[in-house]
Amino acid sequence: MSNLRNLALWIIIPLAAACNIVHKPVEVEKLLTPLTQADTTQLIRIVNSLAAARSIHGKVDIQFEDTSFATSGIAEKYRTAGGSITLQRPAKVYLVVEGPLAIGDVAQMTSDGEHFRIAVLKGDEKYRRFVRGTNNAVYAKLDMDGSSNPAANSNRKSKPNSEAQAVSALSNLRPQHLTDALLVRPIDPHAPGVMYVQSEFYQSEKDPAKLDSSKRVVRGYYFLEELQTTGDGSARLLRRFWFDRVSGIRLARLQTFDEKGVLVTDITYGELKKFGAGGEALLPVQVGITRPQDHYKITITYQIPESVNIDREYPPEAFVLENKWTLREVDLDAEKGPTPPKN
Repeated sequence: MSNLRNLALWIIIPLAAACNIVHKPVEVEKLLTPLTQADTTQLIRIVNSLAAARSIHGKVDIQFEDTSFATSGIAEKYRTAGGSITLQRPAKVYLVVEGPLAIGDVAQMTSDGEHFRIAVLKGDEKYRRFVRGTNNAVYAKLDMDGSSNPAANSNRKSKPNSEAQAVSALSNLRPQHLTDALLVRPIDPHAPGVMYVQSEFYQSEKDPAKLDSSKRVVRGYYFLEELQTTGDGSARLLRRFWFDRVSGIRLARLQTFDEKGVLVTDITYGELKKFGAGGEALLPVQVGITRPQDHYKITITYQIPESVNIDREYPPEAFVLENKWTLREVDLDAEKGPTPPKN
């Protein structure tokens, strides 16, 4: 009997103590609402509405960031530069990077859909160059002294000057990476061998209303994944579209992947505004393009969306840059030889 009495006390005492627990409110991450509902057909329609513009030409601000040391938490961010961009479907681009005041153009670069050309116009003579290459090839990163061996730079004790850093960054920028980001490829839901899968996702993010604090919120997204089917019953991921669901549906992010499922491009889209004098197109004002394998991020912001020219037709030669400055030429195909293609 005494054993039973002791057992009862061991049960009753903790229960009595639990009754005296003080409940305190704990702040948790708030789910942003209202969340808008949409089906796959609606999501495809939103993407294709952004793909309606055939060409774009306008003044932009350009922010370049070298993420070569991102694994150690260090990134080199360069001064924002002005410039202009001309894009035409399916994959043509002409980008001009301007210097401050009357310094003139810092760089010009083009892609005709198959090949790219980059002219670095400013800086010390040894940094100026005219780079040629093939869009679908992968090349070693050009070093700022003209070498393509990045390990040679990693052992240098002195930090390179800002001019050399900027030149190195521009030399390794590939203009064709801008086309699929700024001119989103439309979705054909009936394309053979391609299927689309919709899912729901929630992500913890900084509170957009309090960016200067550590407060976080939870934002709801839809994923729309573009899959290419194969004959063996499997499939590989081509593109993943992120749609912000808070108070409407907006394409917020687009990721592309290679044949091994490795992330190739990570694109973020900002606020939508009307472009053109008559508001012909509704497009994101700011587009951020991160290339994890190429170790850079570039952010393009249209200065005055209503002054942008929409749907003009440009001749093919407008996207083939010529070396009219007689710069030292670097033919990446001839000197290094392209490695196997990458998306």
